[in-house]
Amino acid sequence: MHLDDSEAVGSSTAVGFRSERGPVLIAVMLSTGLVAIDSTVLATAVPTIVGELGGFDQFPWLFSAYLLGQAVTTPIYAKLSDVFGRKPVLLLGIGVFLLGSILCGVAWNMPALIVFRAVQGIGAGAVQPTAMTIVGDIYTLAERARVQGYLASVWAISSVIGPTLGGVFSQWGIWRGVFLINIPLCLIAGWMLMRHYHESIEHARRTVDYLGAMLLAVAMTALILGILGGGQTWPWASVPSIAAFATGVILLIGFVVVERRAGEPILPLWVFSRRLLLTTTIVAVGVGAILMGLTSYVPTYLEGSLRVQPVVAGLALAALTIGWPATASAAGYFYLRWGSRRPPRWARSS
Repeated sequence: MHLDDSEAVGSSTAVGFRSERGPVLIAVMLSTGLVAIDSTVLATAVPTIVGELGGFDQFPWLFSAYLLGQAVTTPIYAKLSDVFGRKPVLLLGIGVFLLGSILCGVAWNMPALIVFRAVQGIGAGAVQPTAMTIVGDIYTLAERARVQGYLASVWAISSVIGPTLGGVFSQWGIWRGVFLINIPLCLIAGWMLMRHYHESIEHARRTVDYLGAMLLAVAMTALILGILGGGQTWPWASVPSIAAFATGVILLIGFVVVERRAGEPILPLWVFSRRLLLTTTIVAVGVGAILMGLTSYVPTYLEGSLRVQPVVAGLALAALTIGWPATASAAGYFYLRWGSRRPPRWARSS
């Protein structure tokens, strides 16, 4: 694949909004902002949503369905972007995310909202990783350290605006605005991408591992269904729970067999043999679980148990998440200067 915008990589060291690649950077930041805001804006609105639609015991699915759709489609989009190009895949993701946002805004009950959140997640599965891949395509390794600061600023702004907006919409009694606000953001991001990002694709004969993608998606769905349903919808030792876990494990085994034989696997198994990739993935899973757990339940606890206003709960969540992007903006410089091990060690010791 040849990217027209990458021609500036070797000829210019300018990194910023006024550089030749500035409009593309803005489009990437807007696309990333869609996922960043949606990661925090819903949490403070959950008590209001549950109060209108009911189904308090189902509200964890609002987050899990979104993350499930995102997780199972990310490897598929990654492969499709190699075959068809970054731009069409990212535009597809923005379009699906826009559709999911509109459907969430008109949801009539909790099951419908959960399904529409999964649609949002399917779109987000293309947006965030493809946007990051575009950055890797058009910037050199040294430049990415500076660009990391711009992308981290998106998360910093979103970590403050997202919970606050959710609290404001909830306090005003218009929680559907949490989803409908994505409409102009999606349209602007799509327009910027279509206008400023250009790529020419080398059309080579390549295959997509559809069977592996299907096995991975269904296996992850079954496992997450077993985790979320166990102890809530059904007992852990019940037939549905055992069936969900057994189905997930069997399909994962089948996925491994298929990936070993696939010419171009959707998820190459060699990535699990690289210690750095495996270690960082495990750390990312742990950190992600902690962050998602806190952002999902802290506002509900504050509003439901401590009886604080939704706006106050939003500000509390903003204070919790703002440290994450602040340190991410400096991580790129530390990585280039000292490597990948010393900055995480300092973070643990502090």
